[in-house]
Amino acid sequence: MKLPQSLRNWTSFLGAALASVSLLIIVFLFIVSMIFDAGSSYLGIFIYIVLPVFLVMGLLLIPLGMVISRRKRRKTLPPEEAAAWPRIDFNNPAVRNATLIFGVGTTVFIILSAIGSYEAFHYTESVEFCGKLCHKVMEPEYVAYHQSSHERVKCVECHVGTGASWYVKSKLSGLYQVYSVTFNKYPRPIPTPIHNLRPARETCEQCHWTEKFYDRKMKMKRSYLADGETTEWDINLLMKTSATYSALGLQEGIHWHINPDVKIEYRADPANRGNIPWVRYTNRKTGESHIYQDPANPVAAGEFEKMELRTMDCMDCHNRPSHNYQPPQNFIDDAITAGTISRTLPDIKVVAMEALGEDYPSKDSAFAAIAAKVNEYYGIMYEELLKTNKKEIDQAIAAIQNGYARNIFPEMKVKWSEYPQHLGHLETNGCYRCHNDRHQSDNGRTISRDCKLCHHILGQGKPGEMEYASSFESLEFQHPVDIGDAWKNKFCSECHFKLY
Repeated sequence: MKLPQSLRNWTSFLGAALASVSLLIIVFLFIVSMIFDAGSSYLGIFIYIVLPVFLVMGLLLIPLGMVISRRKRRKTLPPEEAAAWPRIDFNNPAVRNATLIFGVGTTVFIILSAIGSYEAFHYTESVEFCGKLCHKVMEPEYVAYHQSSHERVKCVECHVGTGASWYVKSKLSGLYQVYSVTFNKYPRPIPTPIHNLRPARETCEQCHWTEKFYDRKMKMKRSYLADGETTEWDINLLMKTSATYSALGLQEGIHWHINPDVKIEYRADPANRGNIPWVRYTNRKTGESHIYQDPANPVAAGEFEKMELRTMDCMDCHNRPSHNYQPPQNFIDDAITAGTISRTLPDIKVVAMEALGEDYPSKDSAFAAIAAKVNEYYGIMYEELLKTNKKEIDQAIAAIQNGYARNIFPEMKVKWSEYPQHLGHLETNGCYRCHNDRHQSDNGRTISRDCKLCHHILGQGKPGEMEYASSFESLEFQHPVDIGDAWKNKFCSECHFKLY
């Protein structure tokens, strides 16, 4: 087959070989991934991103070689021939062959590029791409995501949302992230909140409607005391997410904060929004407005303007909707309730909390230390039990290690205290950031700390000794351990944060 003389050069041959080999490998890997359902996040990177780059480079080398070859030939030609433009003469077999190859090749390339671009777009939008490509960096988020109620919601639906503009922003942001991972420049842990996230009204509210009435919800919490018998303590709560009657909609209850007729703004510590010294309430219908400030939490001169002014939305309470890391108290309670840790083992809650109360440099060292501490404790305190109940002790060790692996990631310095959840008020201030009886307006209004604003206690106590409320009246909270009235004067987190 005759081809133009300019194609007969090593640069063009190299480009053609590079493009051909890249295309063959892409087709082969694509067939393997589709037919045999094999591969990983790295295979997708090669199919849709890395190899296409080499394919395009090879195709660019072909005309580059032709231009270089022609320039070399022009130096040996007479001036009148060197100045002439190439002739397109289809009577010339070389021109016909080159045109046919170029036409067919361009058509195939455009079709493959369209398919590849489509697949590359969907691949970079996949959960696998987000969670597994940078395994060490994203492991905590990926593991927590698969334990959340949003496990079937793709990462990009919350982190990017719809529309081309936010897609482009996310990819540009991703370039810096690639640089950070490649050159080990990323912080540990990754700082939050992420201030350039799309507003929740454009992401969360695509599924969760603010105008939709949400019924009140019963929540039954089972905990265990850190005593010799691992005493069970239950509390049944009626969460007042909305009004008592559906006809009242969002006029009262927890979700009143996102009532479309109400606007709540605040200024907070930009580090984690855990400190809120200033709140403004505005009634959109009447125009009524009140500003609440915390005199016990003054802001230094010049610092107030630096604080971010936010309009309250879903993320201000539900700030860990898919990446929540449980404190040891909670995941050990869940393991005991599920039966993976046996309550027949004396002091098991005490032992577990002591083993989890230390920081370890790696997951492997944590696993080894947990096993050693549990075995050592029972070997000293209950030597005979270590022999007769070895299976239950080993099962408890495995459950403690599993809870650690799913909630604490020492390589990235990630755990619940680094990423506090604002939904609630036990281990962190959460609701008490504003509802603390300290925020006051100029006309004497106060943001109340009354627990009954958000929930009613319908039952509490030990099994067989439960105290129940009559009708839907709320019980007064009874602390599982007798601390008198201290719980009325302190925030829960003042004690519970120190437990860990």
